[in-house]
Amino acid sequence: MRIEHAVDGDQPPKTAKEKPGTAPPKTGGVLARMGAVMATHAKWVFGVWLIALVALGSAAPTVFSSLAGAGWQANGSESVQVRELAQEHFGGNSSAAVQVVVHSDAEQVSDPAVQQVLDEATAVFADDPRFGEVIAPQPGMSISPDGHTGILIAGANASTDEMVKAVDELKAELTALSGDGIEVYPTGASALWSDFNEANHDAMIKAEMVSWPVTLAIMVLAFGSLVAAGLPLLLTLAGLVASAGGLVLLNEITPISVWAMNFAMMFALALGIDYALFIVARFRDALRKSGDPRAAVAETMDTAGKAVVLSGLTVLVSLSAVLLVPAPAVRTMAVGIMLAVTFVLAATLTLLPAVLGKIGPKINGGALPYAKRQQHRSPKFEAWGNVLHKHPWPFAIGSLLVLIALSIPVLGLKVAMPSIQVVPTDAPVRQGYELVQSQMGDGAPGMLQIIAPASEADSAAATARATEGVDMVTPPIPAMDGSDYVMLQAVPTVDPSDDAMGSILDRLRSDLPPQALVGGAPAENLDLQQALNDYLPVIIGVILTLGFLLLLVALQAPLIAILGTIVSLLSTAAAFGVAKLIFQDGHGAGLLGFTPQGFLDGWGPVFFFAMIFAIAMDYTVFLLSTAKEHYEESGDPKVAQVMGLAHSGRVIAAAATVMVAVFFTFAFAEPLPPKEMGIILGVAVLLDAVLIRLVLLPVLLRLTGHAAWWSPAWLRRILPDISFSHG
Repeated sequence: MRIEHAVDGDQPPKTAKEKPGTAPPKTGGVLARMGAVMATHAKWVFGVWLIALVALGSAAPTVFSSLAGAGWQANGSESVQVRELAQEHFGGNSSAAVQVVVHSDAEQVSDPAVQQVLDEATAVFADDPRFGEVIAPQPGMSISPDGHTGILIAGANASTDEMVKAVDELKAELTALSGDGIEVYPTGASALWSDFNEANHDAMIKAEMVSWPVTLAIMVLAFGSLVAAGLPLLLTLAGLVASAGGLVLLNEITPISVWAMNFAMMFALALGIDYALFIVARFRDALRKSGDPRAAVAETMDTAGKAVVLSGLTVLVSLSAVLLVPAPAVRTMAVGIMLAVTFVLAATLTLLPAVLGKIGPKINGGALPYAKRQQHRSPKFEAWGNVLHKHPWPFAIGSLLVLIALSIPVLGLKVAMPSIQVVPTDAPVRQGYELVQSQMGDGAPGMLQIIAPASEADSAAATARATEGVDMVTPPIPAMDGSDYVMLQAVPTVDPSDDAMGSILDRLRSDLPPQALVGGAPAENLDLQQALNDYLPVIIGVILTLGFLLLLVALQAPLIAILGTIVSLLSTAAAFGVAKLIFQDGHGAGLLGFTPQGFLDGWGPVFFFAMIFAIAMDYTVFLLSTAKEHYEESGDPKVAQVMGLAHSGRVIAAAATVMVAVFFTFAFAEPLPPKEMGIILGVAVLLDAVLIRLVLLPVLLRLTGHAAWWSPAWLRRILPDISFSHG
């Protein structure tokens, strides 16, 4: 069966092979046949999915407690080498060590009451094999000048992920030691990630709980049917349960960051609804024409199904580029989203066709009055397509001016790893951090560690003391295992997140003896940021290249594939421009309830670029595949442009509305990272859908005409033959 022609409206034209009184030939590609099989054998499909969901779902409840809490490091960097040496030779006194800040206004550290608390804190660590040597507060090193604040250090004897879990388990017991005028706070990098992950997890769950009912309401309005609106949510839920269980199992092989699930939850919800919207909308139209659920499923999968597959591949390809960054947390976040997208895609191609084939006309159950006569082809978007066709230049220039104006601020964007301000003010790690700063100086919470051969101890100490930006250097400490190393701690004059910290680290590394290495938590953050900066151009290049190639394969037309890739950059640049104005400059910070750090969190450009580009290409595939379907039918570029918009505009608008709603629910989270993520992705989707997919890209189809769909003969010979026209 052919799709409807722009002129014919509801009736499909006869093909050359059809003769009066004969049934149309059985046609369709692999996806059409697969969809028909799923619809025919729905019980088997339900059974397989039920078994998979029970098996994976049994592990899903432990996902947040099982996944890794650290991994924010640049593998192979100098700072990671220092941490490994410190754990091996200095009793675990590394950046992963847990620092317990003990303070009393009335008592000194040497007084019996404070010493008793320190002994109790030491006992907490004593029987836990994850901790190494426990170092009591030392005068001139870890005791404040007034003697009222001391820092007990519990060495790290396990991986950074295990140390974060250790703090998760013990921080309540440690903070419970507070009392009688004595305050106790666990601090340090491991404690920071523990409180940071907890705050972000709580915020993500709250945002998800808000987004689901909002999403359902939007879906009901878009579909006009309770059944049709509920299907995408059930599909997404199945994908989320499967991906959560999959991440737990994968974590048994290699540590997976807990952030992988946080991102996967949000992305799977948004993308799963996108795919289901496209499929369900097309199925309702096909069912209206044929009346046969199995045939309608086959037609749907042969047209919209191809677009979903290509969109899913584009998303996976975009996110796979992030795997180039040598940072475990960043890589596993990408893995988490890719796993969720894979499960959602699998459910879209198997479970959804089976459900559609089973329920058939009941897809319109619970229909609202206005939706009774709703057609797949939207008269409003058809009229909009005609307006764009008649007046392309004003709309092209207007949308470009808006996007370019919003993109300009990105030129002044600064990035850095998050400061202590991303943790809630009542978090123990922040309270301890600020207490140490007030008692020992701004740089005290972020001491740099220097490990050098014993023969260079005096030279390293003298050089470090003479380095601009270093407030104090502790005496060299010999290795506990008798090896030929010493450790020095350098206290900077500035806060660890200050811009000057990078210059201080660079000066130390350039001036110290060649065999001396500099690490510590601030150095790990700076090394990771440098790795992210270094890999950003490579990742952008890989994503653009692979995105173009996938569009080229899908559309068989080089010009529109190039244009589709280029315009996807505009919404990305504009979104980061808005991010600069909000999170770096602080515009709207009071309304959104946060204190600006003066920069965007360091993983933003790499990770959000991949996510935004993936979403942008998602809509590009939906629009252009529909347009190409009509071009294949009619050979008329005007029909392709106008009817492509008429048949995909409502779905794109509905999907974008859902995505914006989902993302913007995170804008009101208390921690800064979910807020950044929600606003940047929400703005990107809003700009992309409104100004690019529904304005600029259709205008480009109008201006390029037949050239948009032209392909040289040699290219057609080497590309796989993909047609979006059913039959």
